[in-house]
Amino acid sequence: MNKIISINDAIAKIKDGDTLMIGGFLGVGAPELLIDALVESGKRDLTLISNDSGFVDKGPGKLVVTKQFKKIIASHIGTNKETGRQMMAGETEVVLVPQGTLIEQIRSAGYGLGGVLTATGLGTEVEKGKDKIMVDGKEYLVEKPLRADVALIFANTVDKYGNMNFHGATRNFNHMMASAADITIVQAEEIVEIGELDPDTVHTPGVFVNYIVDGGKK
Repeated sequence: MNKIISINDAIAKIKDGDTLMIGGFLGVGAPELLIDALVESGKRDLTLISNDSGFVDKGPGKLVVTKQFKKIIASHIGTNKETGRQMMAGETEVVLVPQGTLIEQIRSAGYGLGGVLTATGLGTEVEKGKDKIMVDGKEYLVEKPLRADVALIFANTVDKYGNMNFHGATRNFNHMMASAADITIVQAEEIVEIGELDPDTVHTPGVFVNYIVDGGKK
């Protein structure tokens, strides 16, 4: 199977109303070319699962500005004033999740777990509507898995099977999101032949990747 496709073909995999995971941490390691193409596509009523909502001109924040999200699930939104404005105006639903809990919910979906137990959020707004469980006399919240229809992620070097290598902090949420979506699309800074990546440098196996977009193509 040839996993390499054009940006336009990649964006065509996304439908109005889909739930998207978008990698990156304050724009670092965000799949900017895929985000720009999604902005141009005009897809609507999307749900975002991401560490944050980026900035107004970087990361998933560009999609916030164009009002393509109906719901945002993130650990913080403070770097994007437009996200806060839409939340306060009731234009976009925003669900704030503690960062550690958020990545564990994503990991649960990717690894086939039924959820995770955490004491983080007990006695706060976070616990509203959630199941609780006692373990050895201590109370925990049951945080359920978060899964997406499509994950848009970034990697520095990707072979043609989809094995991925990340440089430094670009790994962030990209690594875990790859396993937690029905369709995973990676924007590769560089594509190499199968076998060119040292197995010891593969951070995420290509079995999780459905499609590759060449982000370094001139």
